Amino acid sequence: MMIELNSLLTPSRVMCRVDAGSKKRIFELAAHQIASADAALTESSVYAQLLAREKLGSTGLGQGVAIPHCRVAGCDKPVGCLITLATPVNFESSDKQPVDLLFVLLVPPEATQEHLDILASIAERFSRFGYCDKLRMATSDGDLLASALQTTEH
Repeated sequence: MMIELNSLLTPSRVMCRVDAGSKKRIFELAAHQIASADAALTESSVYAQLLAREKLGSTGLGQGVAIPHCRVAGCDKPVGCLITLATPVNFESSDKQPVDLLFVLLVPPEATQEHLDILASIAERFSRFGYCDKLRMATSDGDLLASALQTTEH
């Protein structure tokens, strides 16, 4: 089952070619973007949960892609934040490649199966031929969002 990204992303939760420099800075930026658009979430709780999950093991998939994800109290539906980086960051991915493309995913605490389904769907999308290339070529937040929401491979 393919999850529609437009149910997870909004224009305010897309950041193109961000200068981050570290995993922690990426999590800070994502937490800020997500919390500023959702009154039920706090920047500090989102950041803390992302950091705690990452300490369990890298969310880097390889080939420059990571899907940091966590459950957050106060989150009432799955929320995504798509980020491309100006300069790749070490994510301790299994292939040792630095990450420049991230999809940050937050889900409600009780959304166990939905969490797994969404992660699988996002990972499948990122594994499609040419999809990541399109995202990496985006030069603005709007361009990145449009590229991400394209469901065809061409």
